[in-house]
Parts: sequence; structure tokens; C-alpha cells
Amino acid sequence: MEKANQLLNKYEKANLETKLLKSLEESLKDKEFEEFVSKLNLPKEKLCKYTSSLEESYLEYAHCKKCKGLMCCQNKITGYAYLPKKNKDKIEFYYKACKYENKNLKEEKKYQNVYAFEIPKMIKNASMKDIYLDDNKRFPVIKWLNDFIKNYKKGSKGLYLNGSFGSGKTYLIAASFNELAKENVKSAIIFWPEYLNKLKSSFNGDKDEFKNLIEKIKKVPLLLIDDIGAENVTPWSRDEILAPILQYRMEEELTTFFTSNFDLNSLEKHLSISTSGLEEIKARRIMERIKQLTENLELVTKNLRK
Repeated sequence: MEKANQLLNKYEKANLETKLLKSLEESLKDKEFEEFVSKLNLPKEKLCKYTSSLEESYLEYAHCKKCKGLMCCQNKITGYAYLPKKNKDKIEFYYKACKYENKNLKEEKKYQNVYAFEIPKMIKNASMKDIYLDDNKRFPVIKWLNDFIKNYKKGSKGLYLNGSFGSGKTYLIAASFNELAKENVKSAIIFWPEYLNKLKSSFNGDKDEFKNLIEKIKKVPLLLIDDIGAENVTPWSRDEILAPILQYRMEEELTTFFTSNFDLNSLEKHLSISTSGLEEIKARRIMERIKQLTENLELVTKNLRK
């Protein structure tokens, strides 16, 4: 009886393999499907065990070949194709992101590399390919930033960019940061007046939040302090917040950028007038740190916000 069962099992197995081979042969009549599975370089006796999965995989592969974007994706998981790969004498299936999804993932990763505090969405999404080129007064700044992107390395000097209101200072620098974010460079863009307000509100509350806000911009490889000079100067904001941040970044050779409506001389005057009166020496110390960290350019052009 046991021998009869063994013979029956052997017959059923052979019959199943015959059916599987027949099903595969039928599918292989499609030349494109045949080309698709031939890349696995496995004999039909192995391939036939995966015919239905290979057909499903080929269908998704075919969808991808003619797809024009994620909105048109016909696959089960948008942006991914179910594909086979050879593992010794077996086949494993995995999901691979398409070129459109990879672009999305790269963009998402890029934005994760840029910490923006109280920065408008337009600035967060700034791109070098979208910068305004119709005014030749912008060219020296654009050239400087292009050279900076090409030659970026830890310890590079940043830029103090002053100029007229609405001239696109912040946008240009943010676009540069976003470009470097593609290379996994971490950066932060801080709207200085609101940042100080946030620090002040957390000072007597959540100590961890206060510490994290300081540490984040103190140690980030690439920093933009946006609109310095627009804040109300106090000894606390100047001497206990700004000065230690700049001192640390100067000592660690961390690249630092500034934008301002003030030129360097005007900023020094602004920083010297605080709630404690005229403090020229303390302001001069701040300016020495800024000059050590940056080169200076001016951008005076029409107001692009109108």
C-alpha cells in the first residue's frame, strides 16, 4: 500500500510539472514576455514554478515602460514595479521604485536635509533653475553662489548678502542650500527675528526645546541667518544668543550665511543700540565674527515681491 501511495504521489508530481511547463510555454509565446524572463537565465523547469508571478511582474514592467508619470501609474503600488530577481536557482520578487518615484524620494530627502524656521514655502522650494536672470545686477551674486556650490566643503566661508528689500537675497541662498541638500548636506535657514521670539518664549518654559533650538543652528554644517538687523536688539539676544552661536561656528569653521537690508557698517550701528543703551564694543565683537565667517556682496535691484 505504501509503495502504491509513493507511485501515486510521483505521478501527481510529474503531472503537475507537466501542467506548469505547459502553462509557461503558452506564456512564452509572447515574445516580449519571453525576453523579460530570459534575463533571469534559469531553465524552464525552474521558471515554470513562478509563471503566474512572472506574468504579474511582466505586466507591471510593461506598465512602467509606457508610463508618463505617477498620475498615470497602473501598478498595484503607485510608483513601484513588482520585479523578479534570481537568487541561486530560485526567483525572489521585490518592489522597485520607478524613475518618477525615485525623483520624488530624492526631493523628499532633499527637503529633509534643510531645516527651515518661519520661512515661506516659496523659499523652502527655491531652485537654482528658477532664479530670475533678467537683471544683470544679480549676476555677481549668482556666480558667487554657483562657485560656492561647486567648491563647497566644510570650513568654506559663507556670504553676508545685504541689499534692497525684496531683491531675492534669501531665495538665492535657499536655492543654493537646496542644491547642496541633493548631496546630503545638512543646512538650516532661520528667520532671525522670529527665531529670537521663539527662543524667548521657550526660555522660561520647555528647557529641552530651548536647548534644541540653540544646538540645531549652532552645529548645523550650513546656516543662513535671514534678515539679521530686523530684530529688536537686547543684550540677551546679542550677547547670550547670537555671540555664542557665531563664536562656536567660527571656531568649528562651519559655513554661515547672512541676509540683511543693512550693510556691514549699518548693522554694526544697529547692534550697538540696545535696551541697555549704546554698546559699541559689544557690537564690534559681533561684527568681527561675521566678517571672519563671510565674504560680503550687495544685491540692489527691483522689488521682486510686487
